[in-house]
Amino acid sequence: MSDLEALVIARRLRVPIGDPAATAPGWGEAAARQLDAALLTVGFTCSPALLGRLSALPGETVLDLGVRVLAAVRTLVGDHVQHNAYFIDFPRNVPDTLEFWAGLLRQALLDPVAVERTRPETLNLLTLPGYGRYQHAYTDLLAAHAELIPLAGDRVTVLELGEDLESEAGALFRSLAGSEIPLAEEDLAALRLLAAHCADEPERIPVRENRAVLNEARLAAGRPLLVDTVTDVLRLACGLSGGDVTLATPTRFRSLRRAERRALLRALDAVATPAKLGDVPRHREQWKRLGERLHPHEYPGLPRAAQVFEVARGTREARSLDSRVEAALSDGRAGDAVTLLAHAPGALLRRLDHLLRLAPPDPLDTPSDPADAAGVLGAAGQAVAGASGRVLLSLREHLQNRLSPGPGRVFVNRHGRAWTTPDARPPLEREVLSSALALLDEEITRRLPDLGELIVDPDVLDVALPLSGKAAAPGLGMLPRGSLSSVDGEVLRFFVHWRQAERRTDYDLSALMLDDAYGSPEQVSWTNYTNSFATYSGDLTEAPQGASEFIDLRLAAATRSIIIPQVNVYSGEPFDEAAEAFFGYMTRTAKQKGRPFEPRTVRMKSDLRGSGRVALPLAFLRDRDGGWRVKWLHLYLKGRPNFNQVEGNRVSTSLLVRSIVEREYLTVAYLADRLRARSTPAGGTTYLGLAAPDGLPTGSRVITPATLHELIPA
Repeated sequence: MSDLEALVIARRLRVPIGDPAATAPGWGEAAARQLDAALLTVGFTCSPALLGRLSALPGETVLDLGVRVLAAVRTLVGDHVQHNAYFIDFPRNVPDTLEFWAGLLRQALLDPVAVERTRPETLNLLTLPGYGRYQHAYTDLLAAHAELIPLAGDRVTVLELGEDLESEAGALFRSLAGSEIPLAEEDLAALRLLAAHCADEPERIPVRENRAVLNEARLAAGRPLLVDTVTDVLRLACGLSGGDVTLATPTRFRSLRRAERRALLRALDAVATPAKLGDVPRHREQWKRLGERLHPHEYPGLPRAAQVFEVARGTREARSLDSRVEAALSDGRAGDAVTLLAHAPGALLRRLDHLLRLAPPDPLDTPSDPADAAGVLGAAGQAVAGASGRVLLSLREHLQNRLSPGPGRVFVNRHGRAWTTPDARPPLEREVLSSALALLDEEITRRLPDLGELIVDPDVLDVALPLSGKAAAPGLGMLPRGSLSSVDGEVLRFFVHWRQAERRTDYDLSALMLDDAYGSPEQVSWTNYTNSFATYSGDLTEAPQGASEFIDLRLAAATRSIIIPQVNVYSGEPFDEAAEAFFGYMTRTAKQKGRPFEPRTVRMKSDLRGSGRVALPLAFLRDRDGGWRVKWLHLYLKGRPNFNQVEGNRVSTSLLVRSIVEREYLTVAYLADRLRARSTPAGGTTYLGLAAPDGLPTGSRVITPATLHELIPA
């Protein structure tokens, strides 16, 4: 299967099929039924339209396509690997923790070689024979478990009929390239693959990183580059060297061909105006390294390009807007800072909270003073028309949380690394906040498109708007950070799978349980196999061929109201260096048995990555009526270089989760209210939900979480 076809199936849940008129019919109907039956075993099914199109194809073609489709969806759900468990009968017959360790010690004492390793002064329980490695084959595990009992509540994801591969790839390319929010690392890689095959770019490409990826394809094809700042050129150079176009990590620049050097220097010379040279010091070291590869002195006809590297070396001065604003604020010249920021709408709005805090008391009495709240709000009123929709929505979310401050401030970087601090900011006047919120609401509503008749699934109303896609890796059933969704089922089962690349690697799946006040902690992990309602599948300490761990929870018996699964890097390779690492959860009824991993019960699965060594994907919260909901976190803690355990990060985990849970996120409900105010019958029909339903009018637009970023206004 081509990478392009697999990408389309996984991201759009559409099977690209060309026109069947050119092929002779055969036994396609029987083959299509076989494919549909195979798909059901992993929780997928063909839509009626897809089943009908497949039935019109020759049987050999359907079988060949079916193999590729099955491979794509099995990878999507995590069924492409064998999920063995340390204890063969899990979740039954898991021993008590002390009983388990005592049994290992007894076995070791019967082994003369092992006795030497169990002397009191050198005892290491993790080196006992039989610990941390599978004691049975995967086939033995299958034989020990009955078949899963299929129930109506099992997940069934519908695969839709797609157009030909070129059309489907083009639609995905335009959706990613024209995204108003920064993309995840995996999405940028997908965009790079698509850009090599698709030339029909969207008219607007607002995200700079997306431009860098497209510029790589443009440069290879000899087309004009999309650059209007010097940093655009730096991003392109990083992309050409296989580096980070987000500029978050330094790039080791390769030797560039003469044609590439000439193109980059010409692009620099075209945009390196005195005003834009102020962006150079922000990435001074990167520019120095790039100058060593570009040799600007060889191109005397491009003097402005040479000035970029003079600024980087410090032989030419260029002050950025941020430095001038900071100088004005440090000198107490808040009015001058507002005047400077008036030329950069996005920067002004990002600093709005700070500027309002600097405003004098009784701020609305002197509107002529730019430093007063009225003056700052007046400048913000001028700026909203020039700022991006993402900035407006982010500011709206920020300010609504200033109305009722939470327990602390939470900060999350682009890699999902998170930390909290006490909120020491002085409160803002409610009248000022109300004026700012009304200003933002009016501008956001004005920018939204006319989507016609809007049909909204109630289950999607608590989904948070995707204001950044960086921290969440794409996967099955993924929602943005801060989203809430219901949990159906009596049994909740977490799973993690990893495969080491070079070094022995030990990941530990754990769960922290807290009460309503985020206290009274309990935990289930390799140091505590069971409690009254949860069971751990056993610890695996290496994964040359892959390893899986599970935690099984009986929700009705839960004695805690908050359950936080986490994955700790105990030793070895971090998430972004392992050959493979992913986390997910399943839900079942108490009657369903089956294997430890059953793909049709998987509700969410996503890759683990990021620079932290403790992953916090989700938090499960019990409602007052006894039901359960999941809050999406997508967080990573720095952790320690080795030996991370759930006991060691309990306090930081509790603070982080509480900050996320009690924060008021901007959700689909907010956007839906404003979309209705803009919609007219002439706009057609738009469905907004977790998945596309049957029976929509022909030509209806469907917005799901996978395409929710398309609703973020420009």
